[in-house]
Order: sequence, then C-alpha cells, then structure tokens
Amino acid sequence: MLCPKIISAKIIENYTLLVHFSNHQARKYNCEKLLEKTMFSPLKNYAFFKNFQLDPSGSGIIWNDEIDISEYEIWVNGIELQL
Repeated sequence: MLCPKIISAKIIENYTLLVHFSNHQARKYNCEKLLEKTMFSPLKNYAFFKNFQLDPSGSGIIWNDEIDISEYEIWVNGIELQL
C-alpha cells in the first residue's frame, strides 16, 4: 500500500500529533501507546518528544537515528480528520 508523504506535523495535545499529508488529508496520531515499548521509552521525556523532525523524503517523523514513526503507521493507525 502506497501512502501519501508527510508534509507537516505539530503537537496538538500531550503526546498527540496532527500530521498533514501530501494528498491534503490529515491524521491525528496519539503516540502514548508507543511509550510502552522499550524502543520508544526515551520519548517519555517530553522535551525530547517535542524535538522531532520530518524525514526529508516525507516518509516519517524522526527523533534520532533509532526512533522514528513511518508515514504508513500514522496513515493507517491515525484518526482521519475532516479539513
């Protein structure tokens, strides 16, 4: 399944991101469920969580070389918003 690319993202609530895609759709994605996984435990530090970047190719949101979320994950598991 091909997913649209991420063009922007911002925090709208504690650990919830508002993500806009290249097809002019948006998803709300709650990252709290990820915090239960060891790989994502550094995100419990909210200052670290807030310091994300978009992958230059639009294929995900990244925090460092080890922690990222793909556009597929956000597209499939995020909540679709009507714009």
